[in-house]
Amino acid sequence: MAQPAVWPDDPVSLDVHAAPVPEYGSGSLADLLPTLAAGQGVPGLAASIAELTPADRNCVFLIDGLGWEQIRSHPEEAPYLTSLLGSSRGGTGMPITAGFPATTATSLASVGTGLPPGAHGLPGYTVRNPETGELMNQLRWRPWTAPKTWQPYPTVFQLADRAGVHTAQVSSPTFEQTPLTKVALSGGTFHGRLSGEERVDLAAEQLAAGDRSLVYTYYSEVDGKGHRFGIDSDAWRGQLMYVDRLVERLADQLPPRAALYVTADHGMVDVPFDEQSRIDFDEDWELRAGVALLGGEGRARHVYAVPGAANDVLAVWREVLGEQFWVASRDEAIAAGWFGPRIDDRVYERIGDVVAAAHDDVVIIASVDEPNESAMVGMHGSMTPAEQLVPLLEVRS
Repeated sequence: MAQPAVWPDDPVSLDVHAAPVPEYGSGSLADLLPTLAAGQGVPGLAASIAELTPADRNCVFLIDGLGWEQIRSHPEEAPYLTSLLGSSRGGTGMPITAGFPATTATSLASVGTGLPPGAHGLPGYTVRNPETGELMNQLRWRPWTAPKTWQPYPTVFQLADRAGVHTAQVSSPTFEQTPLTKVALSGGTFHGRLSGEERVDLAAEQLAAGDRSLVYTYYSEVDGKGHRFGIDSDAWRGQLMYVDRLVERLADQLPPRAALYVTADHGMVDVPFDEQSRIDFDEDWELRAGVALLGGEGRARHVYAVPGAANDVLAVWREVLGEQFWVASRDEAIAAGWFGPRIDDRVYERIGDVVAAAHDDVVIIASVDEPNESAMVGMHGSMTPAEQLVPLLEVRS
């Protein structure tokens, strides 16, 4: 984790250039599917995660919200996952990184497209649409925006399908027609199944259905229980125990020449319910001054200033929050590589004039405009190890 650095005019602010930037290009979620598909002979893709060995049949099981540190901290609830920790990242026993912000919409787009947020263009939970001036919720896709305009790149699944790889996604039926699925995870065949057991059983079948196969499956309730009850709750631990059994069930069914990779879109931290830990934007006149829109989420905020006020907003946010958040201007965050090595022109103004990423166990809530999100116990989004580090556990047949 980055250490505080001294700023000339503000001796307590965290150095935005010292924030622990994700391992784009060598060890991030965006590098996973291109590495696997390149090993299957899909043209135009590079094997960026050097530690992985090619397999003819690859299955990615993404468990929403199950970060690296959460597995390491719960060996009793997750004995099978714990036994696989040494297999992570090609047997190095190391995690990979989610990408910034460490949030579901951004991470799933990175997984599916093989691109970092600055290229695929989903750089947060909510971001401003430069065409309309409105906040766009990229998880729920509200207000509706033309998917292909918002994210024009093909997915790795589409590229693999065109190259003759048997390609399938196995997830909740709810997600089959969502815009996020279309822009991030489409290609091949979508199979909707309700229970976790049905999903992993069908994933194993799909994996065996081709000489070369690329299969993705997903489970969400670890994240759901974490948001509602926290990662220190019995409800969350119960979900961890359940997915531990699901992973083992899938591993036991792998066909020959197959590799299973277990990963996540982000980790999570529990944030105390006190005024010091939950800073309410809707009740703080200093933070609201000059702000037209508040985007992102509690631990990874995009702040959009009224015209001409960006520098003043940056100065105030840095003064008020600089000990607890990395607070950067848009150009500083881009130059520091927070969103990846490149920013597409269409994405530039989706990023806030000011970007604030939590360093401590603290959030910026909006109790009036975001009542549901503000009431969550578990939070994520920033670049701390608890949020950013995710597993890449491996089982081979």
